[in-house]
Amino acid sequence: MPDSNLNGLVRNARHLRLDTFVRLRWLAITGQSAAVVGAQFGLGLALPFGWCFLVIATSSWLNLALRIRFPASYRLSDDSAALLLAFDIVQLAALLFLTGGLQNPFSLLFLAPVLISATALPPERTLALGLLAVGLATLLALVHRPLPWFSDGRIELPFLYVSGVWTAILLGTAFTGVYAWRVAEETRLLAQALAATELVLAREQHLSQLDGLAAAAAHELGTPLGTIMLVTKELIRQLGPTASPAVAEDLNLLREQVDRCRGILGKLTSLDGDGVGFLETVTFSHLVEELVAPQRALGAVLDISSLGDGPEPACRRNPGVMFGLANILDNAVDFADSRVTVEGRWTQERVWIEIRDDGPGFSSEVLLRAGEPYVTTRSADRSQTGGTVGAGLGLGLFIAKTLIERSGAQIALMNVSAPEAHGAIVRVSWARHIFERGAAPRHSPELNIRTPLPPGDVVPI
Repeated sequence: MPDSNLNGLVRNARHLRLDTFVRLRWLAITGQSAAVVGAQFGLGLALPFGWCFLVIATSSWLNLALRIRFPASYRLSDDSAALLLAFDIVQLAALLFLTGGLQNPFSLLFLAPVLISATALPPERTLALGLLAVGLATLLALVHRPLPWFSDGRIELPFLYVSGVWTAILLGTAFTGVYAWRVAEETRLLAQALAATELVLAREQHLSQLDGLAAAAAHELGTPLGTIMLVTKELIRQLGPTASPAVAEDLNLLREQVDRCRGILGKLTSLDGDGVGFLETVTFSHLVEELVAPQRALGAVLDISSLGDGPEPACRRNPGVMFGLANILDNAVDFADSRVTVEGRWTQERVWIEIRDDGPGFSSEVLLRAGEPYVTTRSADRSQTGGTVGAGLGLGLFIAKTLIERSGAQIALMNVSAPEAHGAIVRVSWARHIFERGAAPRHSPELNIRTPLPPGDVVPI
């Protein structure tokens, strides 16, 4: 899948709707208003009531302006979302300045905008908002209006307590920011990897459906091709004895090409049989050969072997499995120092393919997290040509593992353990009855791969 598509998925996964921010801010406005009204009229505390509601009203005005200016489905850019969250932090700091600074127990709400940023914005924006929150908290620890209290006294909390609240805000901002970002990022990466896998599966499914389209085209083309064949025979019969050499040569060429078309249509028609045609069932050794053929064409050095106990297994062709195995083989060829070994083995119970290279082997991180999305096997100092290549997206192994395991296979990754040897080993194994599931009988007369094509004159149309 093109990198631009993945980058688009990443951007779209982060962009939040403006409606989400507006609703969250209305919730904050409701809570702030209830707290101010409750403290003023419920508890009888002496608050700068007018100034507090002026600060709260600024958020209301901003919300109304955003609602009027933009549609509810509008998605914010990272910068716009960061600016809105920065406004929320400044607005909260202004409200806390009027109501006691860090002595106010609601000062811990500094964590809320940072938490929202960690779940929806890149780490750079979250870091900037966290520094803004900590900076304003530091200022409020030193400069603020007295904490509102009952009319018969005034309370002044020790500076040690205020320092503890400041430390709690600092540590809470750092911990919740990192923790929320990590959880949200893993969720995003998994969703993007699954989306990429679905795109690959859709592409492979589209390719696998081409056989049905080809069979339908063969049926549709059969009648006009038969008419052309009939007219050609009539022309040869009528003009043959008296035709000039040039005309006779053209008629023979036309007859040969029609016969060739009929043969091709006969092949395509066989795709519309009982569901397992000559292109759908393949023996195990042919599967291995088909896997390595593209690499041989590129000049890669490969050692191939296929052997086992008992009759050779056959399977139904699976584009997803071939895509996954080809991805693993591509990685082995990229990292190999000199050669890659591909071994196919089978017994009465199991079938497996082992791909082994003589490169540096898997890193400990890949072995520990094998198959997770965005864990790349590539590094910046390894390539087939010895140059440097940028790290991959880390989706190749995840997609390969997903596609192969859908067929009932098991994948094992390991490094070569022999003394004075190195390299990586990937083993893909199936239970034999699962591997052969859906394949046509080996000696069935209906298996077109074993049946030679009839002569052109008798090919059905």
